[in-house]
Formats: sequence, structure tokens, C-alpha cells
Amino acid sequence: MNIRYTYSFLGVGLAISMLSFATTGIAADTPTALHGGQQEEVQLPVYTPPKKLIPRARVGGTLRGTDSTETEIVALVPDHVGLTVKQTPTLNWFLSKPTPYPLKFTINDDRKVRPIYEGSLATPPAAGVQSIDLKALGLTLEPNVQYRWFVSASPSLESPSRDIVAGGMIERCEFSECLTVTSVNVTCDRESVRTNALIGFWYDAMGCVCSLIEKEPADPSLRRLRAALLRQVGLNGVADWDLSSIQSRAR
Repeated sequence: MNIRYTYSFLGVGLAISMLSFATTGIAADTPTALHGGQQEEVQLPVYTPPKKLIPRARVGGTLRGTDSTETEIVALVPDHVGLTVKQTPTLNWFLSKPTPYPLKFTINDDRKVRPIYEGSLATPPAAGVQSIDLKALGLTLEPNVQYRWFVSASPSLESPSRDIVAGGMIERCEFSECLTVTSVNVTCDRESVRTNALIGFWYDAMGCVCSLIEKEPADPSLRRLRAALLRQVGLNGVADWDLSSIQSRAR
């Protein structure tokens, strides 16, 4: 195994053995969610970041407030290099309100000077969590390489310094290497969100829970899963937005 991943998986075996205990303990203190007319316990995910952190990997701050008159963009990432096992993962970001500004997506390979991709994004019709599918863009991540990605809105095409920018960093763990040390869950359901968060694969956990919410936007338990992950990396404003959307739908 490449030594760069040693820090990421130190103690993973112990973490996995504690998964059932961790989620059960959390559920005991977690409010139940109404779903389909029944009470459902929400077992919240516990994100385990890499042991060796590279701080200040997140670009842009947290959400200041949805009442702000300014457009805000937040990358749904930790403030360190997040891991994935996928060649073509999904990247997620948050838009505070509909915007007239043109949007752009950029991704850089840290070994190269020029971006490996830079292109416009379709303007979302509403505020909320958005997704960028790298597979749809024909982009594949190489293993053991760090990438920086950004979403930007341009209030003035003549003044790039005014751009509203948010982004993060991602690194792909070679699939065969990951499987030698842990059971990476490549499916997408509630359990895989919890498992992949616990063993440190942020992008796989977040991408999955966002996909589940897109399919079942009225399910409050899924919103709580995502909000729990967001709070653990300091994105409290977006987590609050998720939880308030539960209340809005309940009215």
C-alpha cells in the first residue's frame, strides 16, 4: 500500500468494530423522525477525518445566513483533503439563493499549472444543495493525486477579483489498496453513509446522502444524516438550512 494512506487508515479496524456501538449510542440521544406515518430512529453518522490533516483546504467560509442579500456559495467539504475511492465521484456545494451571476466549475491537478477542466455550470433554479457529476463531465481522478476544485459566481466579468468562490480538495484512494485494509461500502444507502463516514471517505458519504435526498426530498431522516455530517466539519449554516427545511415541509 502507498504510505500516503497509512495515516488515513490507522485504527480503522478498531473504528469499524465500533460502528454498531457508535451508531446505537448516537441513536439513543437522537430525536426520532416521522417517515411514512411511523417513528424511525435516526442513527447519525460519525465522520473520522484522516489522522494527518492538511488544514485550510476549504475555500470560502461557512454560510453567514440565508437572509443575506448577497449570493453565498459553500463547498460541502471538510477543511482538509477529503478522500474518495471513486474514479468519478460527485462533488456537492450549496447555493444560498437563486442568482443571476454566471457560474463556473474549475478543477486543478496539483501537479499541473493549468486547470484540467474549466467550464460553465447551469444556474440552479432554487437555493439548496447542488451536485457536480465528474463522470458526466468526462473527468476521472487518478489515485494518490490531490485535486483542488472550485465553484465561482461572477458578479462582474470585467472584475474577476469580485468573484464569489468556494471549493475544496479531494484525493482518490486506489480501490484495491482500500480493500486491503477495510471494507469500503460502494453501495448507496443509509448504512453506507454511516460506514464510509466512519472510515474517513467524506466524498463517498456526502455524495451518497445527497443522492438519497434528491430521490426522497421529503424524508426528514435523510436531512438529519446530512446535517450531522455538515456540523462535524463546521458547516453549521448549511446544516441549519437542512433542518429548517424539515420544519417547512411539516407545516
